[in-house]
Amino acid sequence: MDDSHTRRGQPCWYKIPKVGIIAVNDGVVLRNHIPRVLKKHFREKAYYVDLVDLFNEVEFQTASGQMIDLITTLVGEKDLSKYSLSTHRRIVQYKTAYYSFYLPVACALLMFGENLDDHVQVKDVLVEMGTYFQVQDDYLDCFGAPEVIGKIGTDIEDFKCSWLVVKALELANEEQKKFLHENYGRKDPATVAKVKELYHTLNLQGVFEDYENTSHEKFIKSIEAHPSKAVQAVLKSFLGKIYKRQK
Repeated sequence: MDDSHTRRGQPCWYKIPKVGIIAVNDGVVLRNHIPRVLKKHFREKAYYVDLVDLFNEVEFQTASGQMIDLITTLVGEKDLSKYSLSTHRRIVQYKTAYYSFYLPVACALLMFGENLDDHVQVKDVLVEMGTYFQVQDDYLDCFGAPEVIGKIGTDIEDFKCSWLVVKALELANEEQKKFLHENYGRKDPATVAKVKELYHTLNLQGVFEDYENTSHEKFIKSIEAHPSKAVQAVLKSFLGKIYKRQK
């Protein structure tokens, strides 16, 4: 959907010869395997209906987040004035946080006989963790090495509502803002390099490092406030997998 060329070190499926637009139907087929898998393995379980409802709700949230992401980057309608931290947060919360972080833990809670309404605190921590994960992704898209992160970053060319450009707009002077408005989203490699140069000038690497350290402290405080040591262990396990990640 965003014209990317690679994912996890491999060419995107639609870029494979003889696949192309058929990739859309392949995606539909894969999506339809979700209820089939759930039915095959969990149909007789007491939590089956709740599990199906959970997957349906998270799919809706993810598709909504992707939609918000795509409509903020419509070709011919490039307007950086719509980009803010609140817009970025809304996109990443729905596009990434729910399915990547909340869904697996919510599944485990249901399978353990828990009511998800009793675990709002867990949900809040996981959604925040997912937001932090996407901010890392935005950072690595620009500053990460393609051979390490497994993809070639295109957020600048694609006019994405990235955490980096949002922070740059916050920190930039009027001349720098004018430059971003005129050059962000252009496909020219030389222009992309100049945008990255501005990011360096604004010390976005240092800004990100501060954000990462502050976020980690907040996560630890929130996690350790939970009464269950087992839940704490799960949440700390998640945090340990992503803190300071390089890919």
